[in-house]
Amino acid sequence: MKISSWNVNSVRARINNVIDYIKIEKPDILLLQEIKTEQINFPSDEFKKLGYMSYVFGQKSYNGVAFLSKIKIDNIKLDFINDDLKQSRIISGDIKLNKKKIKIINIYVPNGNPITTDKYTYKINWLKKFLKSIKKKLVDEKNIVIAGDFNIIPEEIDVYDHTKYMNDALFKIEIRKIFRELLNYGFKDIYRLINKTKQEYTFWDYMAGSWQKNYGMRIDHFLVSDNLLENIKSIVINKKPRSKIKPSDHTPIEIEFI
Repeated sequence: MKISSWNVNSVRARINNVIDYIKIEKPDILLLQEIKTEQINFPSDEFKKLGYMSYVFGQKSYNGVAFLSKIKIDNIKLDFINDDLKQSRIISGDIKLNKKKIKIINIYVPNGNPITTDKYTYKINWLKKFLKSIKKKLVDEKNIVIAGDFNIIPEEIDVYDHTKYMNDALFKIEIRKIFRELLNYGFKDIYRLINKTKQEYTFWDYMAGSWQKNYGMRIDHFLVSDNLLENIKSIVINKKPRSKIKPSDHTPIEIEFI
């Protein structure tokens, strides 16, 4: 089973790129973030023609997350945390993999910049609520996949020049500590688990030739609970969509389960 995660930075603006990606890569499930549209305007019919069901938690002009799936996703929930600002940032559901029930959680974590504003406070509170909900969920659910745009640079290796981000909400030490606390609950950052020293990125800013210079960062992740590690075949950052015309500033990350 191939599951992809991609912050598309507006699903309608990027519809041709998303369709091309689906036709070429054929993921069983595609997790989308920052779809920037309400459910009523989500291009479900376009994806249905390609054999995908749409499960959407949208918001007008901002945020929003969705699943596109060839297989049925059960128990869809939009209330994983009590979001202080009522933003559309998490959708979860259950799938079956080799008789295992797996909970998939698709997240779009707040950016948090600038750190001197309420945006940073919101990010901290959002992440703390998320940790609390995950901890509670782990009492009954042992097979969990958390994926999406975390807006967190875990380590120095995960950005082209970490010294430029010491006071950025993506790399602040208290944010990275929260990420490590989540891992300590019994999850692995699968890309880093498999690629110990490889320096690849999932995001390149539109400004100042960042893509051409490879001035990127790894902020999109797949975190998988420990007892699913035996089911993992591979994980890849697919840079091709970032090189397309009118691209998202993120590129997909793809994981294969057996």
